[in-house]
Amino acid sequence: MKYAFFPGCVLEGAAKENYIATTKVAKALGIELVEIPGWICCGASHAQDIDELTITAINARNISLAEAMGLPLLTVCNTCTLMLRKAKTQLDNGEKEKVNQILAKANIHYAGTSDITHLLWVLVGEYGLAKLKAMVRRPLTGLKVAAYYGCHLLRPPAIMNFEDYANPQSLEKLIIALGAEPIEFSAKLQCCGFHATYPAETDVVRITGQINQSAVKAGTDCIVTPCPLCQMSLDINQQEGQVVVGCSQEMPVLHLSQLIGLALGFSPADLGINMLVSGREHLLARLS
Repeated sequence: MKYAFFPGCVLEGAAKENYIATTKVAKALGIELVEIPGWICCGASHAQDIDELTITAINARNISLAEAMGLPLLTVCNTCTLMLRKAKTQLDNGEKEKVNQILAKANIHYAGTSDITHLLWVLVGEYGLAKLKAMVRRPLTGLKVAAYYGCHLLRPPAIMNFEDYANPQSLEKLIIALGAEPIEFSAKLQCCGFHATYPAETDVVRITGQINQSAVKAGTDCIVTPCPLCQMSLDINQQEGQVVVGCSQEMPVLHLSQLIGLALGFSPADLGINMLVSGREHLLARLS
């Protein structure tokens, strides 16, 4: 299995531990990730409000680079997945000619031949959970994990279209394959607020506290999310959020690749778990 890898901006900086874990896990599973040369930011769900055509063209360029590699495009960020799939939907439904006139200035052409997918979707739908389970070296027996989807991997359903947006089960099934126990909690589909951090910081902190408190009340050991933006928001805002909602217990928030890596036998240090801001000691004690 081979994919054109679109890491997105956050994996190059604030969530570099996800890049470390993702590349280690992919290699261990026999999934080849070839980073797209010259990729650029997807727009992160904000820039299209200023100039939608430009953002469509930017993502058409990203997709066309994957097409030149002859590979489907894979990312590990919910927002990148949404932005790229939204652009592809627009391009394949009437925007291609207009955008290709823009791309022609750089000798680039969008054809529409590369699919856009996410690591979670690949593992559940293409790699297969039975195969993943067979690769587990250290089952996460007894570990109670809250599956946090966030919003951009599920909605709008007409564009994302992998599973039931109101009752997703892919993360829970993957958690079971790793030997852990998925714990239902009320905030699993709630927006983390990441994209509102600057205009509505107080609200984002409160949302973080509510999500953390929901996981604590459900009796989980950690939260896992397939989105580095969700992970970052829930992790770094957690202590302030605890104060707002009156929750004293910290909750570790893991990247999807980190949880998988633990089950594959990598150490927490190998996966960058030492870079977590909240609940790191609690999780390490639970894993020992």
